[in-house]
Amino acid sequence: MKIWTKIHITDKNKDIETIAKALTNYIYEYGPILDIAKKYNLSATDLKKLDQYTANRIGGLLMLYLAKDNRRINDIINKYNITSRIDNILPEIEGYIQKESK
Repeated sequence: MKIWTKIHITDKNKDIETIAKALTNYIYEYGPILDIAKKYNLSATDLKKLDQYTANRIGGLLMLYLAKDNRRINDIINKYNITSRIDNILPEIEGYIQKESK
């Protein structure tokens, strides 16, 4: 019988830590979280807790991806395929681009 549980991976991987931190900052740095924090008077401690939670989740997904553990990734997708709070996805990226010189 499968039981859904949360585990913390204690193996340290500096690359995953760096990427998870960077992606967390990428997601939250200029997004609506700052407006939400102001509106609801979220403290720096609250925001740090949210950042840590997000970085931990991203780190776990990266570990599964690098391990090519598609079965567990699919389990997560199946469990959390909840659409009630998310509308249509509009993929968004940012970064340096090479502009064509004319």
